[in-house]
Amino acid sequence: MNKSQVSTVTYFVLLGFPGPWNIQITLFSLILLVYVITLTGNMAIICAVRWNQQLHTPMYMFLANFSFLEIWYVTCTVPNMLVNFLSKTKTMPFSGCFAQFYFFFSLGTTECFLLCAMAYDRYLAICFPLHYPSIMTRQFCSILLSLCWIIGFFVYLIPIFFISQLSFCGPNIIDHFLCDVDPLMALTCTQTPVVKHVFYSISTLIIVLTGLYILGSYALVLRAVLQVPSSDGRQKAFSTCGSHLLVVSLFYGTIMVMYVSPTSGNSVAMHKIITVIYSVVTPALNPFIYSLRNKDMKYALRHVFFGKRIMQNS
Repeated sequence: MNKSQVSTVTYFVLLGFPGPWNIQITLFSLILLVYVITLTGNMAIICAVRWNQQLHTPMYMFLANFSFLEIWYVTCTVPNMLVNFLSKTKTMPFSGCFAQFYFFFSLGTTECFLLCAMAYDRYLAICFPLHYPSIMTRQFCSILLSLCWIIGFFVYLIPIFFISQLSFCGPNIIDHFLCDVDPLMALTCTQTPVVKHVFYSISTLIIVLTGLYILGSYALVLRAVLQVPSSDGRQKAFSTCGSHLLVVSLFYGTIMVMYVSPTSGNSVAMHKIITVIYSVVTPALNPFIYSLRNKDMKYALRHVFFGKRIMQNS
């Protein structure tokens, strides 16, 4: 049987979160609220870094890029999820499904490398404060950021292309709210365990290696912080690194459950909940986490939201 006779699937049906209409409306309202909070919070951080000259430093350049990434990360999945809550057909074209699949994993991979770059920045700033300005120049910061985006979007290009070339002859129902690797591989007509193993091997390597690098960086940072004589210096270092570690823990904790540990025993509902946590909830929490204990960022955000009022009162 040749491929033209077998590949009959032209669209997929994403079941999302099945349930009565009132449950769908409740979930729609909740996810929409989280999406608006995510866009508002991350856009505010970008504007704060852009408008405040004091924040034109490598640390905040990384943070602004991180916020920009989070906006696109949630936009990759949430708008379609919202449409499906109100739709009866819940369909997505074949090309649209694989485009979402590619961008979802590419943006997630970019986030892993960006978190590594942010950990490296804090390591240099705290462990080598005298050499930090000469090492972490604006040019070097731009190179690191470019590498994060380029590598992130290149890693899954070939594996996802090969998955898209597999035969999909039906059924075309995906019991998820996005196009993920497991649901898609379950719908292929051809037995290709090699493709799936390669995909998961790449995912595992990226998650484990970047995770270990971040943990190693912060272990060295912790050792350096404990040697700081003043309590104010230690507190400032802990507050700067603590927010980053919290973000790393939320993101890596959930993606490791999904793509590193065996997930065959977990229910489909559990997969959906875990995916919602790292792809929808975490990006909404990040602006609060990064600004909660950062005085400079809190002042800059206050200027973004209430700038005119402050200027009028001054």
